[in-house]
Amino acid sequence: MSYIKGDETLPPELLAEIQKYVQGALVYIPRPPQERMAWGHKNGARMLLDQRDDAIRQAKSAGVSINDLADQYALSTDAIRKILYRRRSGACPAQLAQASEAHDLGASLEAQPGAA
Repeated sequence: MSYIKGDETLPPELLAEIQKYVQGALVYIPRPPQERMAWGHKNGARMLLDQRDDAIRQAKSAGVSINDLADQYALSTDAIRKILYRRRSGACPAQLAQASEAHDLGASLEAQPGAA
């Protein structure tokens, strides 16, 4: 993001209107929603993470354990599970967390004596 001087860029009428609200401060003006870039697309971080996630999925389908993947990629086993199940189910991380909690609750109920 670059710094642009308002008095050199904006029409005088618009500058006067903005000065009614803000003077002598930096103001961030976001892109219109239809032109906004998603996180990581400008610097390539999203592409690198997608490649890493694909490699994790391929390794898992080749038989590598979740614990080994967690060690290899320096991630928690929960993070590996989220990567493995995210694209397959199409669920967002919040939905995965809810499903995981429900699964954990079900597992703890099954472990209790007399649970149905």
